[in-house]
Amino acid sequence: MVYLLYRPMRCRFHPAKSKTVLARHGISLDQAAEIFDQVYIVDQKNDDPLQYRAIGWSRGDLYSVIFELRNDALGEYFHLITAWKSTTMEQQLYAENT
Repeated sequence: MVYLLYRPMRCRFHPAKSKTVLARHGISLDQAAEIFDQVYIVDQKNDDPLQYRAIGWSRGDLYSVIFELRNDALGEYFHLITAWKSTTMEQQLYAENT
């Protein structure tokens, strides 16, 4: 099931992982977090551990982000795992659901 959301959310990630993602996929996790500032879609990616995929716009391109829901003293936040420029199938999924 795919959900259409507009819910700005706090995002966190490991800085070293962000550098790795930038080198491999051309976008840092900090840049990828911008998709949560506008309309995006979410579906479940894995169930062990429970992870989700979000697809949305950042810097003029459509990107996909894998994240986990986590909690800290301030409440729930998205822990970003990785990001990449959306594939053709992901672009179609986004277009069909927005």
